[in-house]
Amino acid sequence: MKFDNRVTRMLGVDTPIMQAPMGWIARSQLASAVSNAGAMGIIETSSGELDAIRNEIALMRQLTDKPFGVNVALAFVRDPDIVDFVVEQGVSFVSTSAGDPHKLTASLKDAGLTVFHVVPTLRAAMKAVDAGVDGLIVEGGEGGGFKGPRPVSSLVLVPLIRSRVDVPIIAAGGIADGVSMAAAFALGAEGVQMGTRMVSSAESPVHENWKRAITGAAETDTVFINAGAGPCLRALRTTTSEALEAGEGEAMATLAGGVKQVYFDGDLEAGIALTGQVAGRIDEVKTVADIITDTVREYAAAVEDLAAQLDRS
Repeated sequence: MKFDNRVTRMLGVDTPIMQAPMGWIARSQLASAVSNAGAMGIIETSSGELDAIRNEIALMRQLTDKPFGVNVALAFVRDPDIVDFVVEQGVSFVSTSAGDPHKLTASLKDAGLTVFHVVPTLRAAMKAVDAGVDGLIVEGGEGGGFKGPRPVSSLVLVPLIRSRVDVPIIAAGGIADGVSMAAAFALGAEGVQMGTRMVSSAESPVHENWKRAITGAAETDTVFINAGAGPCLRALRTTTSEALEAGEGEAMATLAGGVKQVYFDGDLEAGIALTGQVAGRIDEVKTVADIITDTVREYAAAVEDLAAQLDRS
């Protein structure tokens, strides 16, 4: 099936699926596979390693001729020339997150870029629309990674924001396949973002231990760290993360200090493995191409099945 909506037209993609901008993970190896599959690959900046990011974007040019974007994590990228940096990379799409959308939206749009901002609440969504963003990535609290201190599920958040704004919405949090994509569209989204599903893909650069932990996880195998305070994190349940959930230790120091060991050495107790609740619905490692193809097929089947249940007599 062929999608044709505001997200596909704005992003220039065949399929309105975006890969989440996970720090150190959302680089050329993964993002190029997503773009080559007809979806939107994203290069991260939350690692703060802008020299490495510049090289990764150059690699993207070699690995794909399809559209891709860059995420600017406002809380982590303090370079005053970040807009110039993004413009110099020649991309046409930017997602912004973890900060005030008024900070960069006007400058990015003045440079001709399409800008979507990640929001965890209705208030944040209204602020982003006021800042002039082209669209929103509405992120439910069940998703992995950095979260608001009072998480709201996608089932509540997406239709709430849809009822108050006219800009296109990409739903994030709890999305792993065509069934969840169809549900997101029914709630008012025109695209979806996948994080944990992409972390566990064959092209993901993370250690196989993390991928196996995702495919073996139950729906209850994540923890919410720093609840009610912040910065909050949803992560894979381990002895280390359970201790942090109980208030023992410092979450951000543990996260930053264990990146290499967790992500690339596979020692899941050395830090924090950011993972969403949807891990409980992922039971195998698949290539990105298969993830995208299967999602579209399952989406079509779900929509057709719902239509078939209508009594039109």
